[in-house]
Amino acid sequence: MNWENIAGQKNLKKLLQESISDNRVSHAQLFVGKEGYGTLPLALAYAKQILNNENEHSASRVDHLNHLDLHFCFPVFSEKNNSLSKKNFDDFRSMILDSPYASFDDWSGVLESENKQLFISADEMDDQNQKFALKSFEGGTKILIVWRADKMNTSAANKFLKFLEEPPAKTLILLTTETIDDILPTILSRTQIIDIPRIEDEDLQSYLKENVQADENRITEIVHQAQGDLNEAFKLLNSQNKNSDFEALFVQWVRDAFMVKKKPEYLKSIISWAREVASWNREKQKNFLNYCAEIFRLAMLQNYSSQDLVYKKIDANGFNWAGFSKYISGANIVSILEEINEADHHLTRNGNPKIVWTDLGIKLSRYIHKS
Repeated sequence: MNWENIAGQKNLKKLLQESISDNRVSHAQLFVGKEGYGTLPLALAYAKQILNNENEHSASRVDHLNHLDLHFCFPVFSEKNNSLSKKNFDDFRSMILDSPYASFDDWSGVLESENKQLFISADEMDDQNQKFALKSFEGGTKILIVWRADKMNTSAANKFLKFLEEPPAKTLILLTTETIDDILPTILSRTQIIDIPRIEDEDLQSYLKENVQADENRITEIVHQAQGDLNEAFKLLNSQNKNSDFEALFVQWVRDAFMVKKKPEYLKSIISWAREVASWNREKQKNFLNYCAEIFRLAMLQNYSSQDLVYKKIDANGFNWAGFSKYISGANIVSILEEINEADHHLTRNGNPKIVWTDLGIKLSRYIHKS
C-alpha cells in the first residue's frame, strides 16, 4: 500500500511519515477508526515505508503481503480446537489485496461465519510470541499488525499485554480497532493512540472520480451516504437494487407507524415488517439502519427549507415526501436517530434481531407524532 493510494487523510499521512523520518516511531501504536476510514491502509503504508527504508527491495513483498518480517493477527472462529489465524491467512490476504478497506462484516462474510463468533485467542498470542522470539529474516524490524484488536478475548488480551510490555528488540506492533471500548485499559496505556477521522467529503469525491466509473451525480449522492467511509462508498456503487428494496420497506414502516396511533391493529403489520428485516444477514440489516438514518436527516432538511442539501427524496409508491417531512423536526429527530444508533449497537453485539427491529419499529410510532 502506497501513501498516495490512500483516500484523503493528508495531515495524518504527513504525521506518520515525519515520525519515521525523525526516528520517532513508537514500538506500539493503535489506529482507531472505522476500516472504511483507512485504518489498515495507513498501517500497511507505514509498515511498508519502515521496511523499505531498511531494504529497498522490500516494497513489492509488502504490497503482496508476503514479506517474511511482516506478520498479521486477526479474528477467526475456532475449528476443531484450532483458533490460529494462520489457517485462514490466504483468505484474509485475498480479501485485503482486493479491498484494503474491507470491514469486519466483510471478513465474517468471507468466512461464512454469521453464526460463529470470531475472536483472537490466547493460542494465537502464543503463536505470535514464538514467531517474534526468532530473529528477523532480513536483520531489521519485525512488524506485527493486529487487525481488529478489540476482538481479543480476555486471556488473549492478558498474554498480549505481556508481549507488549517486553517486546523483542526491533519489534513494531500496529493495532487497528473501530473502538477502544473493548480493549484493556492497561493495553491502551502502553500504546500510542492514533485517531483516524472519517475521510473528508471532498477527498472521497476526488478519490471516487479518479478510481471508479460512475455518473458524477451518482458519486455525489454516494459521498453523502457514505459518511466518509470508503468501504461503504464501494458497496453503494456496487449495489444495484438495494435502495429500491430499502425504500419500499422504509415506506411501509413509516406508513404503519403513522397508522398505529389511530388503529392499534397496525402493530401486527410492524411486527411482520420487523421479522422480514430480521431475516436478512447482519450486514444488510446495518446498511438498512444507515439508510433509514439518512432518509430521516434528509426529511428534516426538507422540513426546514434546506432543499439545496436534499440530494435524494422518496417519491415511489405514491409516497408524499413533502407531507412526511413535515413530521420530522428538531422535536423528534434526535430521539429517532438515537434509537437507530441503539439498534445498530445491539446488532453489533449480536442482539436478537427480531427483538431489535420490533422494538425500533414500535418506537417510531411514538416519535413520529411528537411535535
